[in-house]
Amino acid sequence: MTDQPTALDLPMVDPLPKETQKYFDICQEKLGMVPNVLQAYAFDIDKLNAFTTLYNDVMLAESGLSKLEREMIAVTVSSINKCYYCLTAHGAAVRQLSGDPKLGEMLVMNWRVAPLDARQKAMLEFAEMMTLASAKIDETDRDALRQVGFSDRDIWDIAAVTGFYNMSNRIASATQMAPNDAYHAQAR
Repeated sequence: MTDQPTALDLPMVDPLPKETQKYFDICQEKLGMVPNVLQAYAFDIDKLNAFTTLYNDVMLAESGLSKLEREMIAVTVSSINKCYYCLTAHGAAVRQLSGDPKLGEMLVMNWRVAPLDARQKAMLEFAEMMTLASAKIDETDRDALRQVGFSDRDIWDIAAVTGFYNMSNRIASATQMAPNDAYHAQAR
């Protein structure tokens, strides 16, 4: 591995387009870094824009799911898929959003050991099922989510976050995407 964000020789566009540079500057200002996942996609600005648009929609848009719940899904899916990048980055986000470093670690290792409420358990059970065998999901599984208070729109959002991280995990793992070192120390 070099100082590149992945094992592939795909350097960022240089110079970055003005809007992309502005986005990276905002990341640097707010996060103290530009996440390597963004740098990895920056070899092709259209791919970067598609990735960030989908990320912003599933993770930041208005939803019946909290930001913490979406990050919990990201960690659970990434744990099943053994995605080092996403476990590191989103484990840090769970620690930060929850204020509980133990929760982040529990979700990384095995979400079932975490002290979760019935809603969170049902949500993560569904995300796990979707990750392992989505074709087996049926109305009984969706009803289990409704019974703990999720709307059909929320179920869509659970599926969208789960699907996004299954895709993202596979790309990150296949390209040996390296998490930023800063993630390891965050919210500890």
